[in-house]
Amino acid sequence: MATGQLFSRTTQALFYNYKQLPIQRMLDFDFLCGRETPSVAGIINPGAEGFQKLFFGQEEIAIPVHSTIEAASAAHPTADVFINFASFRSAAASSMAALKQPTIRVVAIIAEGVPESDTKQLIAYARANNKVVIGPATVGGIQAGAFKIGDTAGTIDNIIQCKLYRPGSVGFVSKSGGMSNEMYNTIARVTDGIYEGIAIGGDVFPGSTLSDHVLRFNNIPQVKMMVVLGELGGRDEYSLVEALKQGKVTKPVVAWVSGTCARLFKSEVQFGHAGAKSGGEMESAQAKNQALREAGAVVPTSYEAFEAVIKETFDQLVEEGKITPIKEVTPPQIPEDLNSAIKSGKVRAPTHIISTISDDRGEEPCYAGVPMSSIVEQGYGVGDVISLLWFKRSLPRYCTHFIEICIMLCADHGPCVSGAHNTIVTARAGKDLVSSLVSGLLTIGPRFGGAIDDAARYFKDAYDRSLTPYEFVEGMKKQGIRVPGIGHRIKRGDNRDKRVELLQRFARTHFPSVKYMEYAVQVETYTLSKANNLVLNVDGAIGSLFLDLLAGSGMFTKQEIDEIVEIGYLNGLFVLARSIGLIGHTFDQKRLKQPLYRHPWEDVLYTK
Repeated sequence: MATGQLFSRTTQALFYNYKQLPIQRMLDFDFLCGRETPSVAGIINPGAEGFQKLFFGQEEIAIPVHSTIEAASAAHPTADVFINFASFRSAAASSMAALKQPTIRVVAIIAEGVPESDTKQLIAYARANNKVVIGPATVGGIQAGAFKIGDTAGTIDNIIQCKLYRPGSVGFVSKSGGMSNEMYNTIARVTDGIYEGIAIGGDVFPGSTLSDHVLRFNNIPQVKMMVVLGELGGRDEYSLVEALKQGKVTKPVVAWVSGTCARLFKSEVQFGHAGAKSGGEMESAQAKNQALREAGAVVPTSYEAFEAVIKETFDQLVEEGKITPIKEVTPPQIPEDLNSAIKSGKVRAPTHIISTISDDRGEEPCYAGVPMSSIVEQGYGVGDVISLLWFKRSLPRYCTHFIEICIMLCADHGPCVSGAHNTIVTARAGKDLVSSLVSGLLTIGPRFGGAIDDAARYFKDAYDRSLTPYEFVEGMKKQGIRVPGIGHRIKRGDNRDKRVELLQRFARTHFPSVKYMEYAVQVETYTLSKANNLVLNVDGAIGSLFLDLLAGSGMFTKQEIDEIVEIGYLNGLFVLARSIGLIGHTFDQKRLKQPLYRHPWEDVLYTK
């Protein structure tokens, strides 16, 4: 492996399996370091394409999303690092696919638990093709002031404290990602900071070893000394021992192998990493530390003394003139995300939507303050839910029952009415459910089903002004306005609409007052004297009776009643109800596999 530097200020990566936080942390690090281009060139999300919005400093950017590794590699030929956040189940296959891309040079595998046989295949392929694998079970790596992998080094606060926004003189390598963060801080306290840091991962078979990276650091002119943190288990450290003995490493190495406490236990101990398990004396931390010391590495007597020997080694190099400490610079301020700023109380931000009818922020959704569990447990019906979501209160049972009756009676009126006809034609054209439903709903208006609000509005105005039926009807006639809620294409005075009769019978039985309905009946009596088809239709019945419901329940002010009528609540009942029938017609046509509808010629009057 050897060679030299892995990353630079222009290094770009492909990120596999979108994770917002680690990508944003990479971009924030880029901004902190003063990079001109984002380090994430593209995202790979199997089966998805498009863009993901993230921040590069103050600027919001769109990073391309690709569905395959091959497509991403082709689209971003300069991206030579592959950061793999796939699960252990798919990490090996996706990593191998990345290694086979000619543009990919480094693969970092974050997942733990990748099968050892798969890892061995990845290692063999990488070595045969002069590529580098970091991991599995790694947090990644970082080149100070240039590039970092995913969550390496943690938060921005930690990165600033560890001086990782600019390069130092120390090369660091460890098995542990968590201990890497600790050591970055330690090294920053007693030296001018790290130049590059790598966590090789804690699995038994890492894609690259401690010695691989130490030998590589040895070839990087800016790295003046190396710090190595190993652990008990395995024999990786002995390859570093051999490199030291053979003189392949010419720069000072300060090393410590953790796990000396294992001897205090009577039986073999498995520590956190899969590879952190002593399999014999040679794999013990004591044996490794002794071997490293004998090979020429600077090895402290304990982990507590590690910081002191790092400082001594660094200071000696400074005295010898081999290190000129890096001048400190002030990093730019990372803009704080709005959400975190709001949580910390630093800023106030206006909301964009107001909702008073429902709330889904708790353990369960609430309708007008009533938890979903209560709605189910108390046996609420559809009318009760409508009363909560439309009127923001629990109406008496007779009111909600009336609402349910209106929905049932208006759910459908056969296939010949305009709404159903439109839906049927659309369904037979092969369109989907929503398209078929909407085509029918769009016919609802003043001439079809949309007169409930107008009926309520005009009946209320006439009754409240104490107009006689004659004055009301003739006044509307003078204005050229047909009385909404009066008239039917089929029903007559001697063939009343059964739906109207059912609604009136229910209201007379259960409503405290039916003054508006009775007024509508008086208007009907007058209009029938003019023409036999000017009967009170279902729009007029619902409109007048809903006025009685609102006024008689005692739960609405006059202003609220006027607002309900003005907004269009009552037409909402017809829209909701008729949606049931229109959906039924859609399913009916699709179930019957009806062909495309074409209107017959003989039913068209062709004229000049």
